[in-house]
Amino acid sequence: MHILLVEDDLDISSNLKSFLESKDYQVTVSNTIKNAQANLKYTAFNLIILDITLPDGNGIDFYKDNKSIPTIFLSAKDDEETIVNSLELGAEDYLTKPFSSKELLARINKVLLRNKKSEITIKDITFDLNNLIIKKNQEEIKLSSLELKILQLLFTNLNKTVTRETIIENIWNWTGNDVNDNTVTVYLKRIREKLDSNIITTIKGIGYRINE
Repeated sequence: MHILLVEDDLDISSNLKSFLESKDYQVTVSNTIKNAQANLKYTAFNLIILDITLPDGNGIDFYKDNKSIPTIFLSAKDDEETIVNSLELGAEDYLTKPFSSKELLARINKVLLRNKKSEITIKDITFDLNNLIIKKNQEEIKLSSLELKILQLLFTNLNKTVTRETIIENIWNWTGNDVNDNTVTVYLKRIREKLDSNIITTIKGIGYRINE
């Protein structure tokens, strides 16, 4: 599970990153909204832990633009109006500073469990994300390990465009092999042929996406 921690207090972000990584979570830290927005372009996150008062803007405004990702607010602002407003906007939870790392962990686990989807179905294609099994009309489709991971990247970014650069970077992370733009084209062509479905949309010159 990959968490985006948006927090400008360097001590809090460093300590919390170390604590969560010791609990087997992957954590990316952003100290500004601008950096957080950049990270969202290239990485799929399961959860955002978000401060409200940030150097370049308001965390609530940032949340409004990224409501599709489960979010826990972590803020020194403890007035009832801010807390209620955040929750009414759709935030999963709100924790005030100072806070207990163990309490935050419990809330994280609860949110991720509540939002966990084991299967996603788009048209006639169903992807079991836990077991990495892809089916068309309940009949399993055999994909290579790398093809499955590329398809998983698209499924975990529903309604978002996954850039070709992101796919290339992930292939390198998965395999350690350098690949080029043409390699991505070949893999997507193979995946489409095996799926025999039009669920993958090409965004010309940018990348690919799957829409719900």
